[in-house]
Amino acid sequence: MRTYEVPFIVVPTATDDDVERLITQFEQVVKDQGGKVVKTDRMGRRRLAYPIRRRFREGIYVLLVIEGSGREVAELQRRLRVSSDLVLRFIVVRIDEDLKRAEKVRAKRQARSLKRPRKADGGHRSNQVIAEIPSEENGGQRNDE
Repeated sequence: MRTYEVPFIVVPTATDDDVERLITQFEQVVKDQGGKVVKTDRMGRRRLAYPIRRRFREGIYVLLVIEGSGREVAELQRRLRVSSDLVLRFIVVRIDEDLKRAEKVRAKRQARSLKRPRKADGGHRSNQVIAEIPSEENGGQRNDE
């Protein structure tokens, strides 16, 4: 199973009921195609970086995290394109490989930290006092300050 992130921006003129209906419709499309919606995050109204369609300066951001084979993502993309009167922008990003890579790095760091015990002073030598060796410049005297 692959994991995808699908963030999309809804027009700011849409009501809360319109947004909920749209999210429910997209979740149903994924379920009908055999996928699973892992997470739905309604991020709320935010200012856009630039105007879209010359009149929208803000939008309602929504994030769907989906697990599936790819068939459900193709249908979801089609539905997102068709509902262009409500959806300003969307993008589909496959994140399962990134999640695996992050988990691998996390496991390596944890194994490394368990293998190597930490010193009380954090491994820095700046806390240690180094005695000076008498030199010819100061007449063989120690310089203790």
